Amino acid sequence: MLNIETKKNNGELLIAVEGRLDTKTAPELEATVNDNIEGVEKLIFDFTNLVYISSAGLRVLLSSHKRMLKQGDMVIKNVPEEVVDTFEITGFADILTIE
Repeated sequence: MLNIETKKNNGELLIAVEGRLDTKTAPELEATVNDNIEGVEKLIFDFTNLVYISSAGLRVLLSSHKRMLKQGDMVIKNVPEEVVDTFEITGFADILTIE
């Protein structure tokens, strides 16, 4: 199960993700990003309550990152240690801005 909350304010979009980001739930996050990203200069993912990310979730982050390279910045905040490990193993820690 995945719970997604969004807050948009002055060109900044915050997407808080809770639960598992996997093959079943990644399309939901992708749709949320696509529905809200127009005009966004800073995209922030809050992963405080993310417990798992699969390759499908990583793909959504990569496509979001590529889009934001053209229109602004993207940052991922509050990443749990298990997810940091996944980012490091896959090389995503070198591509994405993680705080």
